Amino acid sequence: MKLGLNLGYWGAGNDAANLELAKEADRLGFSVVWAAEAYGSDAPTVLAWVAAQTDRIDVGSAIFQIPARTPAMAAMTAATLDTLSGGRFRMGLGVSGPQVSEGWHGVRFDKPLARTREYVEIVKRALSREKLRYEGEHYTLPLPDGPGKALQLTVHPVREQIPIYLAAVGPKNLELTGEIADGWLAIFFSPEFSAESLAGVRAGREKAGKTLDGFDVVPTVPLVVGDDWKACADPVRAYTALYVGGMGSRKQNFYNNLMVRMGFPAEAEEIQEKYLARDYGGAMAAIPLEFLDATALLGPKERIADKMQALAGAGVTTLSVSPMLQDLEQGIAGLRTAAEALDLAGVGS
Repeated sequence: MKLGLNLGYWGAGNDAANLELAKEADRLGFSVVWAAEAYGSDAPTVLAWVAAQTDRIDVGSAIFQIPARTPAMAAMTAATLDTLSGGRFRMGLGVSGPQVSEGWHGVRFDKPLARTREYVEIVKRALSREKLRYEGEHYTLPLPDGPGKALQLTVHPVREQIPIYLAAVGPKNLELTGEIADGWLAIFFSPEFSAESLAGVRAGREKAGKTLDGFDVVPTVPLVVGDDWKACADPVRAYTALYVGGMGSRKQNFYNNLMVRMGFPAEAEEIQEKYLARDYGGAMAAIPLEFLDATALLGPKERIADKMQALAGAGVTTLSVSPMLQDLEQGIAGLRTAAEALDLAGVGS
């Protein structure tokens, strides 16, 4: 199992600290650093900035939003980032959610699985540098009855194949991820619940005539280091409440549905009700300590090492940590503790 770093969103006054965390992860031998986008900072700009100031670490999008750019534009961006970084780019894609897709990008959130399949097929075709022709339900290239013609990507990526990851939560999307992607970007990953999630991924791999060998399982896991693991759980509450309570609508929240499937239906409902009523403190307090412990790295180095062993045993191949801390010094200390814990766990690669 390798280590990664997830920096999340940018533009909240944390840019300089995040860059230093990325540099420290590079020095520590982390495998990859990820950046996200929602409706603020965009991931490609951030990744180019990080890649220019690091040497070995891969840079990955977690995620590029599918409704935010055409598949051809995504391929152009991927090829450019791979070239600028010297072959260090990993492409994470995701459909986002209905509120962002329709409210921010003006793209209907319909048939997300079929749209994702077509999108990935076009991205792969464009990156192969063949002339781009495609006839699908959602995309047709070139457009018929017009002046458009089949074009070829002019940029040569460093690698023959840029790895493509999908952010997936629901069972059908997990199966699609296994079928068409090189890796899975997971959230709220628990070793105790992993068998069900990975069964979907495995089914997709089998559908494509493949196994999980070489497939990258990449959960993002909050990290808080300290002597009292229960106290360490508190800084994770706001993050968890935001996703379970506020990411999506009352009727369509993938993360809330995941918490339900993980065995916390009443708690998931209470968190969402309180969050949508703007009782954020109540929503955070309603998160069970058991759920936080299952989905985060909490406590001293030895306890984190034990959890890393469980994660590796559950099939994780790249563990992306997300320091839930307020200052740079604590963040760097957390990354160093994570590296030491991986050595202690004896599951590094």
